[in-house]
Amino acid sequence: MLENLFRPLYRTTARAFRRARALTSRKVELIDLDAWNNATANYRFVQRLTTEENRRLRLISSDFLARKVIMGAAGFEITELMRLQIAAQACILILELDVDFYDGWREIIVYPGQFAKTHDVIDEFGVVHTTRDPLAGEAWLDGPVVLSHADLAQTADAVDRGDGYNVVIHEFAHKLDMLNGEANGYPPLHRGMSKETWKRTFLAAYLAFCKQVDEADALARRDGGKALDAILIDPYAAQSPAEFFAVISEVFFEMPEDVHETFPAVYQQLKAFYKQDPLARQ
Repeated sequence: MLENLFRPLYRTTARAFRRARALTSRKVELIDLDAWNNATANYRFVQRLTTEENRRLRLISSDFLARKVIMGAAGFEITELMRLQIAAQACILILELDVDFYDGWREIIVYPGQFAKTHDVIDEFGVVHTTRDPLAGEAWLDGPVVLSHADLAQTADAVDRGDGYNVVIHEFAHKLDMLNGEANGYPPLHRGMSKETWKRTFLAAYLAFCKQVDEADALARRDGGKALDAILIDPYAAQSPAEFFAVISEVFFEMPEDVHETFPAVYQQLKAFYKQDPLARQ
């Protein structure tokens, strides 16, 4: 019985020890505490952490930065503040997992603002149209994560940030989803988690959400978009199961009460997957 009681503590301590040993063996520079506090002070997910959780997030982020190359695109200059902010947001997802979950790729590319991606779309008559859609972020399978700094900075702005919006968490949730192939909303689950329960829970929530968005969208011309604005989760989540997982992960860390209220069964699955309970930190 005592063994079962102390097993969670042992596992947490063992993970922290392995990370500390990895930092020492690879000569990873620990992020300066004052710089860390300055970079992360406005993040809601950091404000909820205990002192010990914050310490471990800083440790993991130090290891993350030693493994990744963060570079600017289109002449954009990356500052140390940006590096710390990206690391903190990326690593909150793996606070109770491991930095190794982000292995297999190295680069993070940051544009000054939203960037355009060219798509070829075939219409009903078979005519190919080339479109350029502005993006806030993008995650490549076995490749880089691409981010818009304008959107990245918005999350740290206590006045201008959107409820539940976090482009870094979104794209790094895609990266976790891609650990078993193309992003599809079904990341590799931990031992003890049921694939059937995950699929059933997420599919039901996704279909219900799509219906809610469709109904609100149909009212938009009459109500000026009020029904869409009233939806607690970004309607973009209705694009696909992969986007639903990424968006719901954003809200799970930024506004956990919204996920718990809207999709309580999904909240429980995310709690098991990330091994965190942000709502309990309130």
